[in-house]
Amino acid sequence: MIFSDLLEEAFSALTVNKVRSGLTILGIVIGIGSVIAMVAIGQGAQDSIQDSIKSIGSNLIMVRPGFQRGSGGVRSGRGSAQTLTQKDADSIAKEIPLAQSVAPEISRSYQVTAKSKNTNTRTIGTVALYSKIRNIEMETGSFISDQNVRSLSRVAVIGPTTALDLFGEGSNPIGNKIRINRIDFTIIGVTKAKGESGFGSSDDIIYLPISTAQRFLANDDYVSMISIQTENQEEMTMLQEQITELLLRRHNIGDPTLADFSVVNQADIVETASSIAKTFTILLASIAGISLIVGGIGIMNMMLTTVTERTREIGLRKAIGAQKRDISTQFLMESVILTFFGGLIGIILGAGISFAVEKLANISTNISLSSVFLAFCVSAVIGIVFGYYPAKRAAGFNPIEALRYE
Repeated sequence: MIFSDLLEEAFSALTVNKVRSGLTILGIVIGIGSVIAMVAIGQGAQDSIQDSIKSIGSNLIMVRPGFQRGSGGVRSGRGSAQTLTQKDADSIAKEIPLAQSVAPEISRSYQVTAKSKNTNTRTIGTVALYSKIRNIEMETGSFISDQNVRSLSRVAVIGPTTALDLFGEGSNPIGNKIRINRIDFTIIGVTKAKGESGFGSSDDIIYLPISTAQRFLANDDYVSMISIQTENQEEMTMLQEQITELLLRRHNIGDPTLADFSVVNQADIVETASSIAKTFTILLASIAGISLIVGGIGIMNMMLTTVTERTREIGLRKAIGAQKRDISTQFLMESVILTFFGGLIGIILGAGISFAVEKLANISTNISLSSVFLAFCVSAVIGIVFGYYPAKRAAGFNPIEALRYE
């Protein structure tokens, strides 16, 4: 039999019982649709995490107060450690040529009031270079300047969410005063909306000159983080090593395992986050893939039933000269057709689910061509694997016994 005849016979056989064929396809549709949707959600989450981390800046090294030794050899956590100072940041900027820009910061949360309104928000005392390192753009006004830092100016730059909470929608906060810890600050700028990053919201925040924050709010010269930016990504590993060596020497620590600080490479953060997101995507796809196996078993069950019902037809075909190959190819083709149409509808369903999730749940999704291609391949493989045994069984019938079958 030629291919067109086999295809026509396969379609005719499947349309005899449309309801049964449709229910059989449904299992594949749900399986493929689930896999497409889960992979799209996982890929979207991975892209969002990467974009979020990269939004804080590029080619960054971040130094944080790390574990420090307590009494009896007990090591206290990062939250209670105060081991980095302004002088550490100054030394990095002065002694390490690869450190193109250095921005120390002190981060605390305070109750902030303005006229009759108040909010609890995070304040960051920092320097002028911080806006360049962290890609901060201004909506109105200006960012903190070096002169503000030198003169201990009581000025503040606020995020759009903070501006909305304290002054309301459509207002111009520039020139207004806010009170933090009983100290008045004059607003000189409002940043552009940036959204969530890997280090919290960049919109609900207040920036102050680091010298002012240390003198009037923290009452010490410790810093919460030092951000260092280098010229290109290839220098980041060398810069990380140089910073570690410098701080170990400054802190008089001979054993690196006892370091009271941690040096984090932005590229490592992106890689770790991507690895976690990939694992999450594989897990979701694996769970959804279980339904594909169930759908494949449904196809095998239907084909075995069909073979039994068409025993006399198989015997008649063999009696008039059909070969085993013709019989097995026809039944295998029926199985592949079922899975092909199931896969096609499943891809459309998966794309629809992904679109709905993105619009209704505001979760980023990303349907890749590779996942669509994989879905087609999987549906074809399922049709062949689960259709092989019924096709082989049909081809193995003895024509005389098949014609006698009631």
